[in-house]
Amino acid sequence: MERLVTFKVLDQEFPLYTDAPEKDVQEILFLVKTQLESIGQASQHILPANKLAILASLNIASNLVKIKKEYEEYKQEVEGKISLLSEKIERNF
Repeated sequence: MERLVTFKVLDQEFPLYTDAPEKDVQEILFLVKTQLESIGQASQHILPANKLAILASLNIASNLVKIKKEYEEYKQEVEGKISLLSEKIERNF
């Protein structure tokens, strides 16, 4: 069931509706807040909030793409190992 969550970052409040578990929501909000604050500090707060949000989104998206690639490589490696094990098992029976 969706509920309203209010998220405060960079002295602004953002309401959003979500049905994600509370633990997930807190983790997501922490990640976004950390990214925004990190970029804000690096830019010495000279960028407007909307540009900070875009940069944070790009950083998060970049991390997601990297993780997806790593997952695909890991998945292929595991599938290869499973194939080798299956072949060894079949040869022994």
